[in-house]
Amino acid sequence: MNRPTRIEPLPESEWTDEQRQMAAPLEAQYGLVFNVLKTLMRHMPLLKSWNPLAGYLMTGSSLSPRHRELLIMRVAWQTGSDYEWGQHVLMSQAAGLSEQDHRRIKAGPDDPGWPAIERALLKAADELLDEQYVSEPTWESLAEQLTDVQRMDAIFTVGQYAMLAMALKTLGVEREPGVPGFDGG
Repeated sequence: MNRPTRIEPLPESEWTDEQRQMAAPLEAQYGLVFNVLKTLMRHMPLLKSWNPLAGYLMTGSSLSPRHRELLIMRVAWQTGSDYEWGQHVLMSQAAGLSEQDHRRIKAGPDDPGWPAIERALLKAADELLDEQYVSEPTWESLAEQLTDVQRMDAIFTVGQYAMLAMALKTLGVEREPGVPGFDGG
């Protein structure tokens, strides 16, 4: 579904020095500043409050990069966040996810071939999105291979990316040129 852009990304010509400093590492790493950041730059108190949590979950989390990306992509798929999906199709490649993994994430935890821990992570994401609760069987499956801290990080990863999906879709943040959507990854 094509949604209208409700809040335009802040043009670089309007950035403050603080915004330029915030954008510089992303531009250095990815060669661009993502539309999500440029849109949130229109509300700096929110961006400055949200950014530390988002940064921790992306780079400091106790989850492996692969497990983190599995959760993020399952949230993107389940919430219909084309922007989030496309960004993480690209980002997940560095975490070792393949096109086949992307197809299987869409199919969900019952797709054959998932290792037990990845099946449990995908199931936990689905349960959190559907019930806002991880069932006892899923919690115990996670506990077989994850620490308490890792399970907490999994819950917050799902919650943060569900919240972000709501914002992306409602604000109408558009994918950057060349970023695949649901039909391309």
